[in-house]
Formats: sequence, C-alpha cells, structure tokens
Amino acid sequence: MEVGAIQQMLSRLGKLQEDWQRQVNSVTVEASAGAGMVTVKMNGQKQIVDVRIEHEVFASKDQEMLQDLIRAAVNEACRRVDEELANQMKGLAGGIPGISGLKIPGLF
Repeated sequence: MEVGAIQQMLSRLGKLQEDWQRQVNSVTVEASAGAGMVTVKMNGQKQIVDVRIEHEVFASKDQEMLQDLIRAAVNEACRRVDEELANQMKGLAGGIPGISGLKIPGLF
C-alpha cells in the first residue's frame, strides 16, 4: 500500500472518530419502568442525566420495588443507548470500506 493511500485512510479514520464523538455527545435516551413510575434519562456516554420517581412509589414505602424499578429503567436506558449508537455507527462507517461490518467489543 502506498504512503499516500495510508495517509488518506488515516485522515478518513480521524474524521470518522470526530464524527463519532459528536454523535455520542448528541445521544440522549429515556426509559421508564413500572408504567412510568420511574423514568431515567441517559446520555450517549451512559451517564444518567435525570431521574424521575413518581410520588406514589414513595407512598407505598416498598424499598425493594423502588430498587427494582430503578434497576429496570437504567438497564433499559443502557440498551437503548447501545442500540442508538450501533445504528449511528452503521451510518457513519458506511462510506469506509471494511469498516461498516466492524464490531467494537464492549460498545455494542
């Protein structure tokens, strides 16, 4: 492979990395559990940015139920982030031969 071709490929990969980071930063998902009793909002870096818990959950004083609802909402939000980022990666990498089928361990 020629040096120029390698440089061009590295340039494309650098642009892909920049585009990917912008995509990750723009992702926000929301998931709920218990018919909306607990709702979690998560960004593309899997950081929880908002949690809403309906007052009725506290009225029941059922600690185990609240823990289960939070766990379910967070797990669903993580799944949705993975799904959204996988879909966006397909779009970004589609223009680079050999990259579109790439699976990144731990990311998807």
